[in-house]
Amino acid sequence: MSIKGLRVEDLQINDLKIMQSDKLFRFGSDAVALANFIKVKKGERVLDIGCGAGVIPILLSAKTEASRIVGVELHGETVELARRNVAFNNLSNLIAIEWLDARFLPYKRGDFDVITVNPPYTPVSGGLKNISPAIAMARHEITLTLDDVVRAAANILRPGGRLYIAHRPRRLVDALVALRAHRLEPKTLQFVQSSAGRSPSLFLAEAIMGANPELKVTVKIHNSANAAGASPL
Repeated sequence: MSIKGLRVEDLQINDLKIMQSDKLFRFGSDAVALANFIKVKKGERVLDIGCGAGVIPILLSAKTEASRIVGVELHGETVELARRNVAFNNLSNLIAIEWLDARFLPYKRGDFDVITVNPPYTPVSGGLKNISPAIAMARHEITLTLDDVVRAAANILRPGGRLYIAHRPRRLVDALVALRAHRLEPKTLQFVQSSAGRSPSLFLAEAIMGANPELKVTVKIHNSANAAGASPL
């Protein structure tokens, strides 16, 4: 499959790089913030729902000692790009990219210790004109809603397993309600600001399957942009 407009970008860790296309959804600082927030213990199995071009699995390969990382993605061309990125970084022995609908995952309870997701932020409404189907699916809840994500994680995490999610502050109540409804107890909530004094633009949450209620709230200044060093392929 030929993917137009590819550019290679330096992920600035372990000489890892990622190819992206302007025709597909490009990761931003939200994905980087989530990858830095996720905690994975040695030997744990990780699933990234809606992995896009594979940035979070690739970053976690350098930041953790996971035994296996699986990324699932619904858009076929994006799946192909993610697989190419995994091979490009010689990570095929650690990372698998699967072409799957996250609402119907073929896994069973206990298959994963950690699940990560940076889901579509916006309910389906206006603003869908003049953007590609791949970008529309990544930005809007066309094929995957917030509740879909949480339900999918709850069905396949082990007891005590952890879900890490990034989302917009305006959807915080929706996220907390969905998590508790599926027995994923929010344990850590981090608001992300671009600078001191500004309203948060992102929240990151860790929820634990079957845990007791107790929530820790933190704030972090995070102003990094996309990975630097882009050059055309």
